[in-house]
Amino acid sequence: MFPCTLERAFRTPMLCDVAKVHTGYGLMPRITHSTDDAGWGQPGSTKKVYAAPSATQAGGYASLDRVLEREENRYWKIEVSDFQSWMLSFYKFVGEWATREVSPGQVEVTYTYHLYAANPLWYPVNWLFAKTFWRRYMHQAMENVRQMAIREEPYLYA
Repeated sequence: MFPCTLERAFRTPMLCDVAKVHTGYGLMPRITHSTDDAGWGQPGSTKKVYAAPSATQAGGYASLDRVLEREENRYWKIEVSDFQSWMLSFYKFVGEWATREVSPGQVEVTYTYHLYAANPLWYPVNWLFAKTFWRRYMHQAMENVRQMAIREEPYLYA
């Protein structure tokens, strides 16, 4: 539950500063900024995402984000791909963010994600990674978004 307006719960994860959402977790580096983001937030738009150096990455360009779907105040679907470091054979991530106003100032947010891997030999490791580490990392990112929505962080994109 997000104690904010429906608009805030819907817009904050995609239209605010991604560096404040993905602040790093364990081996995952923090995101520093994005570029090539003209039109970001509209279906088909993309942006390049950059990460800080970490134990698993040299830092710099990390991935490409793409908005697949947007239903205003209801639903986002995004894809993250073009990973610049080896990610256990994962080649893309698809996330879905759905919002539903339960009452004024109370919004239910459902966040789901799918990780896609290319090598079946890695599937047991992929499953373990997704069920343990990735789940905790996404909970942290979601809590960061929740706090940003409550604080009414300014949007970087329209």
